[in-house]
Amino acid sequence: MAVSTTFPDLEGKSVYITGGGSGIGAVLTDGFMAQGAKVAFIGRSDASSFVAEMDAKHGVSPIFIQGDISDIPSLQASMKVAASAHGCIDILVNNAANDQRHSLDEVTEEFWDWMQSVNLKAYFFACQEAARHMSNGGSIVNFSSISYIMGNAGYPIYTAANAGITGMTRSLARELGPRGIRVNALAPGWVLTQKQLDMWASPEGLASHLERQCLKEHLAPSDMIDPTLFLASQASKMMTGQCMAVDGGVVVSG
Repeated sequence: MAVSTTFPDLEGKSVYITGGGSGIGAVLTDGFMAQGAKVAFIGRSDASSFVAEMDAKHGVSPIFIQGDISDIPSLQASMKVAASAHGCIDILVNNAANDQRHSLDEVTEEFWDWMQSVNLKAYFFACQEAARHMSNGGSIVNFSSISYIMGNAGYPIYTAANAGITGMTRSLARELGPRGIRVNALAPGWVLTQKQLDMWASPEGLASHLERQCLKEHLAPSDMIDPTLFLASQASKMMTGQCMAVDGGVVVSG
């Protein structure tokens, strides 16, 4: 990862990232560490090799807590571990999500509850816990998706959750603003992580989506680093309650 932008105020900040050991989350961990931030993250799968990679690259290891974000007590306990090790959390990045494909007819109540627990409920309770630790202001970045803005079919629970993330972001920005805590959402386009390439990306689908973009280049995970750092840093100090699309120009707002 080449660092394209420097945000000096992020040096030494305590950052907590959900799903920070794989996919977009891994490049965000790398990106914050390149700024000199202290990073802790939670993930379901063992991330020991990634932690070792980051230690070799940056000379310091991120804190990895293995756990499931849908287990709210474990999620919030992991945030307490991060705060104890790195000081009060300055920045929360709610990144972990699951965009498993499904149709209306096949959805059971159990599947609905599980999808919402990962894609919306965990976001809310991570925000709740982070706000408790933000004693001197802070920044929360909630990853949403342009999928709900486009009205995509094929995963209606996921798009519903992402619409909820944007609504929650706006309300929490209003509630937490008097305490100097900013809350923004980042809505990526189709970011071609390895999971997307392995499971969902067909040549036809990729070509069709690229045709919708103004910028004719597929999004890579690294394209999410600078926008996230921007929302976390003082470069966006008077920006809150917003949903910022980073999608190559598929959707527009305003």
